[in-house]
Amino acid sequence: MKSALLRIWLLAGTTLAIPHSGSWQSEYAVKETHHPPVGWRRLEDVTVPGDHMLDLSIGLKQANFAKLEEHLSKSSDPSHSQYGAHLTAEEVNTLVAPAEETLGAVHEWLSAHGIHSIDRYSAAKDWITIRLPLHKVEELLDTRYSVYEHADGDRVVRTPEWSLPRYLHEHIEVVQPTNSFFRPSRQASNAILVDTFPLPPSSFKQQLSTAAGADVGSVCNESFVTPACLRTFYGTINYTVQTSSNTNSMGLNNFLGEVNNRSDTALFLKRFRPEAEGAAYSFKTEVINGGNNYQGHENATRLAGGADIEGNLDSETMLGIAYPVNLTTFNTGGSPPYTPDLNTPTDTNEPYLDWLQAVWGQRDLPWVISSSYADDEQTVPQSYARKVCSGFAQLGARGISLFFGSGDSGVGSNGTCLTNDGKNTSTFLAMFPSSCPYVTTVGGTRNFSPEIVAYDTRNGYVSGGGFSRYFDRPAYQDKAVTQYVKGLNGEFKGLYNAEGRGYPDVAAQGYRYAIVWNGTVRTVDGTSAATPAFAAIVALVNDALLAEGKPTLGFMNPWIYQRGYEGLRDITIGSATGCNTTGFPAAKGWDAVSGYGTPDFGRLVEVAKECAADSRR
Repeated sequence: MKSALLRIWLLAGTTLAIPHSGSWQSEYAVKETHHPPVGWRRLEDVTVPGDHMLDLSIGLKQANFAKLEEHLSKSSDPSHSQYGAHLTAEEVNTLVAPAEETLGAVHEWLSAHGIHSIDRYSAAKDWITIRLPLHKVEELLDTRYSVYEHADGDRVVRTPEWSLPRYLHEHIEVVQPTNSFFRPSRQASNAILVDTFPLPPSSFKQQLSTAAGADVGSVCNESFVTPACLRTFYGTINYTVQTSSNTNSMGLNNFLGEVNNRSDTALFLKRFRPEAEGAAYSFKTEVINGGNNYQGHENATRLAGGADIEGNLDSETMLGIAYPVNLTTFNTGGSPPYTPDLNTPTDTNEPYLDWLQAVWGQRDLPWVISSSYADDEQTVPQSYARKVCSGFAQLGARGISLFFGSGDSGVGSNGTCLTNDGKNTSTFLAMFPSSCPYVTTVGGTRNFSPEIVAYDTRNGYVSGGGFSRYFDRPAYQDKAVTQYVKGLNGEFKGLYNAEGRGYPDVAAQGYRYAIVWNGTVRTVDGTSAATPAFAAIVALVNDALLAEGKPTLGFMNPWIYQRGYEGLRDITIGSATGCNTTGFPAAKGWDAVSGYGTPDFGRLVEVAKECAADSRR
């Protein structure tokens, strides 16, 4: 019945008067071109079968995104009277819904091509998803797909250029998968085996202590960082969670088949946060689009590929710091890169969009959500990057704080720092979604006295930072970032966009975290460690706010750049090396490798309470 009604509604859209003339084909014009990035090549001798299936996502122009953006600006500005006035899911969806004219135009176009049903709408109907055979997609977009292979062997089905009827250019902003070569990767650097015994090495046993008054020197070892160390160093060790289990919450994203293994998480908590052990089996998992949630023993192939290192790191870190705050994990699926001999039924590797479409319609989401995945910004077409970034803004408007890592390759891995515009010009490589101005990006640090920019020469890890070439510098960054760029005195000119959104915004320890993986204790580097750690600390700040009837921090960046930096410890040593350069240096105040610095929990709570409005969502 539902599909029948949907079809009637769709066909009814064809009665709208949309001006056009001549044949559909003659009206087509190129909508977007995006060159394959360095490392990709078209396989001329491989043909994609016409019945190869694609899940085509069509992003429609939102009628009132400017109004949502205006509200977000006010509600996240601690100097504004509307600070903390977060919107509901329904209010956000109303603002971003497309105009009826837009829906009618798109429905008429699809109907003219014999497409009379929709597989999925987003909550606001600003995204339409339809599953189609490749030959129909090529007809719809007046294009030709090919198989492209990456230097590491991965293959995808893509087209560098796609078209639409001219009158649809103002109604449709993006269609994927088309020309995106985005491959989000885990940001956890190589895991190093530390211990295979039931207990940590004797030299690290003192780090299990959570005694009040324990000093950082007795609890922390820079080569084996535990929850007790992080809680002591950043000041949450004596904080007691005050709200009920259904008031405050935190979440994390799993992509690429990653899972938070519950037995490993339980072993970790038993060793390093004993009172939290039971949480390993009680946290909520939401499976999206066929995501993985296998909890058994992994096969040799997945273990060799480090499967679930990222997932375990995230759940163990967040529960290790912020227990008993409730944790929700989102396991989002999506088909792997295309392999012709496996006859894959679909082809997509754009997990953020799948996740966003699943959560936009949910009324109750975690107040903080951590994601430890990213890729080079230039692998993503601008249209897609902007559309996904605006999707993050929709969550921010609801009072949800989104955290992404700044990357683990400084300003770019040596040998890869070239533009993908066909000119192969030398450039620093920004990361996405780290470069989105509506997320809070987290850099990595190491050591404790002093705390410095994280690096590990053994695996090539160095905390990332830089400037977007897609997103202009947001107003909240003007003062701090302008001052930093001026202080560079023209160094690296031409290698980065001095007018772009700078990142990271903040930082946290991102070196040698203790984790349990496959039943053994290991240590892991990466901003993928810093990100869930910072998110967990913010979850505790939210707890302090909610306990007094105040709103959550929500989209934090304007607050950070106006007042929140008062609760951060400045990092002034180190740099985001890469691209055969020293990269952006740490400096006093904000910088493009450690942001404003690392958390001082007690001071963060003080500043947050001073700024918080008395209203509550």
